[in-house]
Amino acid sequence: MRHLLLSMLGLLLLSTLSGCGYNTMQANEEAVIAAWGNVESSYQRRNDLIPNLVEVVKGYAKHEADTLKAVTEARAKVGSMQLSKEVINDPAALTRFQQNQGELSSALSRLMVVAEKYPDLKANQNFLDLQKQLEGTENRINVARERYNKTVQTFNTSIRTFPNSMTNSLLLHLKRKEPFKAEEGAKTAPKVKF
Repeated sequence: MRHLLLSMLGLLLLSTLSGCGYNTMQANEEAVIAAWGNVESSYQRRNDLIPNLVEVVKGYAKHEADTLKAVTEARAKVGSMQLSKEVINDPAALTRFQQNQGELSSALSRLMVVAEKYPDLKANQNFLDLQKQLEGTENRINVARERYNKTVQTFNTSIRTFPNSMTNSLLLHLKRKEPFKAEEGAKTAPKVKF
């Protein structure tokens, strides 16, 4: 009788655990890590293209040293930040990462404005190809960020809803992940001057 009671209790416990969300939360956290890897990959692609773009522009715009220097310094700053998957668990590190990437985006925008001043450069096939690559890369970065944010939302929801929240508080102790946020001042439209 005791053996039967223990078996029934075991089956009850097993059926309860199957609905506790343990595996779901683990899978969702892995999805966040994979989505973050895609964000990093997109930024790395941009980082790899920049030296080529700078060299092409240098050939045409030797006296635009300040802009070229700003791009090079911003790229170096981005490259010096050591990233690991732990950055998604550290809101301050994620903010620093976003700030560095924002500075690089700003410097690249200024570089494109400089390039507009040089008709020969605008017609140069290498420059046009690099410009298209950078535009495509910026789109990839945006898509990767959106997918990351969606994955973070799924994960955060999975650790905060019942019964998963109980399983998380008792067994896993997983923390909310931070999504990408708009850069400071992004709500204000940039002013274009000719």
